[in-house]
Amino acid sequence: MSMSKRTVLIVAIVIVAVSAFLVMHVRAKDEKQDAATSSQNQPSAAAVATVQREPAETTITVPGVFQAYQDILVHGKVSGYVKDIFVDIGDRVHEGEVLAILEVPELDAQVKAAQAAVVRDSSEVERTSHDVSRARAIHSALHAEYVRLKAAAATMPGLVAQQDLDNKQAADLSSEAQIDAAKSANDAAQQKSSEDAATLEHYRALQAYSYVRAPFDGVVTFRYADTGALVAAGTDESKDAMPIVRLAESGLLRLRMPVPESDADFMHLGGPAVVQVQATGETIHTTIVRFTRSMDRNTRTMLTEVDIPNKDLHLAPGMYANTTFPLKHDNNALVVPIDAIVEGDQPYVLVVDQNNRVVKSPVVLGIQGANFYEIVRGVHIGDRVIVGNQANYQPGQLVTPSPVDMNLANFNQTSKQRQGPQISQREISVQGGQK
Repeated sequence: MSMSKRTVLIVAIVIVAVSAFLVMHVRAKDEKQDAATSSQNQPSAAAVATVQREPAETTITVPGVFQAYQDILVHGKVSGYVKDIFVDIGDRVHEGEVLAILEVPELDAQVKAAQAAVVRDSSEVERTSHDVSRARAIHSALHAEYVRLKAAAATMPGLVAQQDLDNKQAADLSSEAQIDAAKSANDAAQQKSSEDAATLEHYRALQAYSYVRAPFDGVVTFRYADTGALVAAGTDESKDAMPIVRLAESGLLRLRMPVPESDADFMHLGGPAVVQVQATGETIHTTIVRFTRSMDRNTRTMLTEVDIPNKDLHLAPGMYANTTFPLKHDNNALVVPIDAIVEGDQPYVLVVDQNNRVVKSPVVLGIQGANFYEIVRGVHIGDRVIVGNQANYQPGQLVTPSPVDMNLANFNQTSKQRQGPQISQREISVQGGQK
């Protein structure tokens, strides 16, 4: 083959190759443009939740600390030395149980002196009682003699001298006065006996306080005194009185919580409360038993209490717990996931109408839970609202809805788009949907 023919053949092959490349490039460009056009015409996918009626409840959870129902320092009523002490920290005691015995020698002496005074008073009362009886007997004899003499003088005038009659009358009146004097002495002796008996009871009562007893069932949480220690009377404010033990009633605990001012109006006696104990993981259903009815000026909170039985002492004062109080409740509320609400000065939702077009609908919000909102006005039951990413949609835009299911306490997406980008599965908890 000559050079000219070979050159022509090579040129022809190059032309064919270039033509084929240009055709393929044009086709690829057209396919990309067609795909872009098709993608632009495809409606955007939108996750939607159906508005429906569910029980809705809003709650507040407040941390608190367990405290003993009663917590006191046990002092001696009298000053003395600790003769015996029978308890130590951690011991459970019962009401009336002797915790310690104090030795008070001077008090024992006062009791003996008071006893002797009572015995002496008893003798004095007996003596004055005999004096009253003797005075009455003497008066009876003198009065009878005067009456006989007076009768004789009246029967036979001049028989009895007037002086003798006057003397008998004076003796009669004097003996009557002696009776009154004896009675007064006897009354004084009885009063003295009563005073000394009261003094004896006083000293005996103080002597009884040398036995330090538990005022209620509880647990000894601290011991301050040992055998031989001198403790001052707890009633003596002039002394630094040392307590003997610290006693806590732990069979019943108080759980105190500071409720914020905004929620204080929902607290009422007998209102329900659910306690979650962090240390044990247990849940306790109880009721509100007391609250202060006044606000702390520093924290703007109101102290609220519930009582927790603790017979086996498995809970200890000082443990933390979270208490949940229900605030508002509606058994038939229109609820949507919280991510369906676009908040602001005027909250709104994006509703997908029957033609799958986006409609902006302002709403009035009601109860707010952890993962849901009650809609008071602005939507109707059965409406489909877009959940999340609302900035990606405009009113009037055509969308392809992907439903999520309000299943019990969770919203779960149950379908995905077959075309376009897939929407990741999400769960939005609804508090109060189920109990």
